[in-house]
Amino acid sequence: MSDMSNYLEGKLSDLLFQGTAYTAPDTYVALATGSFAEDNSGTANEVSGGSYARELVENDLSTSPYWDSHVDGVTDNNSDITFTTASANWGTVSHMGIYDASSVGNLLFHGSLTGSKTVDTNDTFKFATGDLDITLA
Repeated sequence: MSDMSNYLEGKLSDLLFQGTAYTAPDTYVALATGSFAEDNSGTANEVSGGSYARELVENDLSTSPYWDSHVDGVTDNNSDITFTTASANWGTVSHMGIYDASSVGNLLFHGSLTGSKTVDTNDTFKFATGDLDITLA
């Protein structure tokens, strides 16, 4: 399940109804131990330290991992999205966010995972091919 952020809703509304240009950004998947909010509050829940970094997912349909073409308003990852091996405990990852930057940036989508995963030292967190669904509804 994914929700669109207030930021992205505004950008799309401006594009559709005001003719204001919006260029598709690079997208970065973030992990969190708690929820994000549509106004991008809750960023304190994003994992930090222990070699954590957001993972780039391309929007060019050629460089993996990238987002597949949508089917009935749903798109997903075409290949595994694998995070760097944790060099310290990251906690229990329960949520994800998609940003337009590798750090800070604007939240685009957010949602809870269907199952939480505790990430300890030397664990590797991965979204398997097709497991990260983004729904435009």
